[in-house]
Parts: sequence; structure tokens; C-alpha cells
Amino acid sequence: MKLVLATRNAKKVPEMRAILADAGVRAEVLALDSFPDIPEVPETEATFVGNARLKARAIAEHTGLPAIADDSGLAVDELRGMPGVLSARWAGRFGAGDQDRANLDLLLDQLFDTPVERRGARFVCAAVLVMPDGTERVAEGVLRGHLLKERRGENGFGYDPVFVPDVPQGETRTTAQMSAQEKNAISHRGIAFRALARELADLV
Repeated sequence: MKLVLATRNAKKVPEMRAILADAGVRAEVLALDSFPDIPEVPETEATFVGNARLKARAIAEHTGLPAIADDSGLAVDELRGMPGVLSARWAGRFGAGDQDRANLDLLLDQLFDTPVERRGARFVCAAVLVMPDGTERVAEGVLRGHLLKERRGENGFGYDPVFVPDVPQGETRTTAQMSAQEKNAISHRGIAFRALARELADLV
């Protein structure tokens, strides 16, 4: 079986492939760069689920293959849940320069005087599977933690360098200081994709 991951984020592809493989999905996992004529799907919805559904439906229809799309981001308590669905483009137009660094710089500036006890946050992921016959499945994952005032670690991407998860209990490392295997075991994306993998196994 072939399965399409509806993302152009080169940093997400190996992470999602590893999660699906660990969950027992036996499939050739393709990224969007395998389909040069694939259409761009604007993320115009106000929710993670809505954006993931838009992308998965469009890619499944275009390729005729099962498609999985996710939309994920960081919800900061002090910012009333923002950046949320705007996480990937928080600092401005998506893809302009080093977007990850610009997004993180802006977030740290916004929280520069926020005390430790009010730096709670959560990573949220909504993942949607769409089969060629129109069957859909949705899974969501959440990882709670708190934000540091400075970066730590070189792994991961996005907001990983400042996010310390609440699990395992007593953890002091950021998700950027964890190995890919450690991060995938607890991450919001790992939770959502493992749930979808179980759904996929049932469908095929």
C-alpha cells in the first residue's frame, strides 16, 4: 500500500514516517515532493482539525491514494491559546527566511517578562486520514509543558528548543534535547499518528 503524507515541511516527514513505522503501518510512505503537480492547499480554517481535513481531502482526491494530513502548533496559556493555528507563520509570511527562528524570537519577546508559573503551554496536533473512497478518520494529540526563556537543544524544529514537557514526570530537557525516539514516544504528533495508524490498520 502507498500512503501520502500531506506536508511540504521537510523536517516533519522523517518524524511522521518514524511514528507510523513504530505504530506498525506497513506502507510506502510518500511525501508531497513525489507529486510535482500537487496543488497547494491554503490553511484557511480556524481549527487544527479543519486545516488537516482540507489538506487530506485535497491530496486524497488528487492522488487517488490514502492521505494523512496534520495541523499542529503551540497554544500558550499566557497568550490565550495563541499562536495556535498560526504557529508556523507567527512572525509573518510563511517561508520568509528562517521562519522557525523568527517565530521563536517573537514568542520569546512576547513572554520576556512572564514569570515561570505563567509560562504553561501545550503542543496540539490534529491528524486526519482520508481514504480514496471518502472514508475519514480524525485523531488528536496534546502534550502539555512549559516554556523556557532561552533555547536549549539542537534537535526537533519549531518551538521545540524552549518547550519542556510535563512527561515523563520530572523532565527538565526540552523536546529539542531529546532523541527523535524519545520525542515521538510522548509528542502530540506521536499520540495523534499512532491513533490514526490503528484506524488505518482496521480500514485495510
